[in-house]
Amino acid sequence: QVQFVESGGGLVQPGGSLRLSCAASGFTFRSFAMSWYRQAPGKERELVATISRTGSSTTYPDSMKDRFTISRDNAKNTVYLQMNSLKPEDTAVYYCNAQWFELNYWGQGTQVTVSS
Repeated sequence: QVQFVESGGGLVQPGGSLRLSCAASGFTFRSFAMSWYRQAPGKERELVATISRTGSSTTYPDSMKDRFTISRDNAKNTVYLQMNSLKPEDTAVYYCNAQWFELNYWGQGTQVTVSS
């Protein structure tokens, strides 16, 4: 079955960095575009970053592109999110997502809290 193991979340001070990892299994990882989403309390889930199947193309909302970097290692079935210069408003549960045509799989989420 499809499984994700997300890690790297936690408490960080404003201005700090975190690297999230999402290790996937149960599907052909290299065939899927991978994304990170986040959801803050009381807000809708929003897209953070997307990476193509080969990793050759990445896309970000304008508000994310300067501080966040998505990458993937198809040999390890893992997608990463490097987050720099974190702000309190980045506090949210971060989810990895795998998408291929109508197939859409979600991780369980990892909490990121930015606070002094």
